[in-house]
Amino acid sequence: MDDEPWPGVVEVQFMDAAGRRWSLFDKAPIFAAMGELGPDTSYPVEVTVACAVAEDDGLARDDEFVTVSTSPHGVSTPDGYARFTVRRDQLTR
Repeated sequence: MDDEPWPGVVEVQFMDAAGRRWSLFDKAPIFAAMGELGPDTSYPVEVTVACAVAEDDGLARDDEFVTVSTSPHGVSTPDGYARFTVRRDQLTR
């Protein structure tokens, strides 16, 4: 999105379990701690977003969907959403 302030700000998009596209905006190191994102990067690129399974998720471990919070780094959508139901196969360790 922008290289100022340094480090630059990027937009990350993902789809939730219902197929809704969400956008998260934050400084590049939040999504790529090794410095992979910069002004010379050819976008789009795949990145990760730190998240935690919501304690009140209520879904069994073998369910296809899981509710997560993007709160570990304080990341949320521009309108404040930080909890999303996603497909379990979208998660990595």
